[in-house]
Amino acid sequence: MLLHLIHRTTFVYAGPVRDSFNEVRLRPVDDDRQICRRFDLRVAPGGAEIRSYLDYYGNRVHYFDLAAAHNQLVIESESEVETIPEARRSPIPVSPTSAQPGAKSATELYAEYLAESHYVPLAVELWREMQDVFAIVPRTDVWTDAQHLGRHVFNTFSYKPNTTGVNTLATDALAQRTGVCQDYAHVLLGLCRLAGLPARYVSGYFFNARRDPDAFEASHAWIEVLVPGYGWAGYDPTHDRPADERYVKIAAGRDYADIRPVSGTYRGAPTRELRVEVTIREINDTVPA
Repeated sequence: MLLHLIHRTTFVYAGPVRDSFNEVRLRPVDDDRQICRRFDLRVAPGGAEIRSYLDYYGNRVHYFDLAAAHNQLVIESESEVETIPEARRSPIPVSPTSAQPGAKSATELYAEYLAESHYVPLAVELWREMQDVFAIVPRTDVWTDAQHLGRHVFNTFSYKPNTTGVNTLATDALAQRTGVCQDYAHVLLGLCRLAGLPARYVSGYFFNARRDPDAFEASHAWIEVLVPGYGWAGYDPTHDRPADERYVKIAAGRDYADIRPVSGTYRGAPTRELRVEVTIREINDTVPA
């Protein structure tokens, strides 16, 4: 599947601002599930030199600064991504869960994905929730266990925008059992980590072919769990399914704090308006493998 994506973030300030420094994580990754065919990053006002580096988690980070005064900032990325069909992806193997808790290799190599993080405190409430799941469904293998935990989140939460915010922790979302994809992912991360399954947060996009062609879409979030003998396997608790060719991965980290699509600082008037607009369209032209 070949997808065309535009992600536009607009900041409108209450007055002139200056000395704006910004970092963006918007370039789709290249891996065995997708290939970024084209990526352009545009900034207005223009004139800024855009540079990049790889962060600790391997995400491509672009950064720039604007010293001159401005009243509005627009950051727009445009990408073309080819996603690999499920039929061409390697099957996820069965890896017994009994080998995971306390496994030296996983503990040493993936410690950050087993420990608590900014949005995912490993609190007793999450531990009890995890225990309740496996009291009903016995543990078998890593991928099956992760799906059972994800299905539990899907079945016991209600998707309600504007009931949580960008600073909502997994424990807060668990207490009210409502939220959006970010909250679903954070809760599932906590359940997986407390079950001894290394898991990380993924930001990206989900292509919905049934959406109105003129409608704006949104960024999406899901998780990846480490399956021995395979690598990172993606699961979306918001939709209760593995991440297939409709998903475009942008970045991964311990939680949302590690992969903010746009972040920065500036001096001057407060932000009066923030708009984020995302469009995803399928391109029908065939691209050679």
